Amino acid sequence: MMRPLFVVMCSVFLLGRLLSPAEVSMSDHTPQSADQATKTAVETFNEAFNRHDADALSALLTDDTVFEDTSPQPDGRRVEGKAAVVEFWRAWFQRNADSHFDAEEMIVSGNRATVLWVYRKMRNGQPWHLRGVDVFTVRDGKIAAKLAYVKG
Repeated sequence: MMRPLFVVMCSVFLLGRLLSPAEVSMSDHTPQSADQATKTAVETFNEAFNRHDADALSALLTDDTVFEDTSPQPDGRRVEGKAAVVEFWRAWFQRNADSHFDAEEMIVSGNRATVLWVYRKMRNGQPWHLRGVDVFTVRDGKIAAKLAYVKG
């Protein structure tokens, strides 16, 4: 009778040791560190974007990055691959030299971020703005996708 009880107690002890939180390694892949890595990647991207620095953006993108533009209506345009995305933005920066994006809020969950923004520039000599949202996916500290949506 003692032997089965001893086996059960040893099994419980060993299982408890295997599952003990004290024995679990707290690696850099915790939800909090993933959120911070995503936030940092998106903030760095937005800073380079507002400097109109296509070369800096290139360093922040995955090779298979995807960008979905807000135009043409109704569904926008999908641009795939780092080289194509960088060239798209390089040309866009030339056409929109006075433009600036102001992030109003960023919501981060793991490797995803949603940024609410206001896009500002001069249009016909008058200040003009547009509100929108970007949905980012970050992989290995780089932007893997930026999907843009606008109001109106």
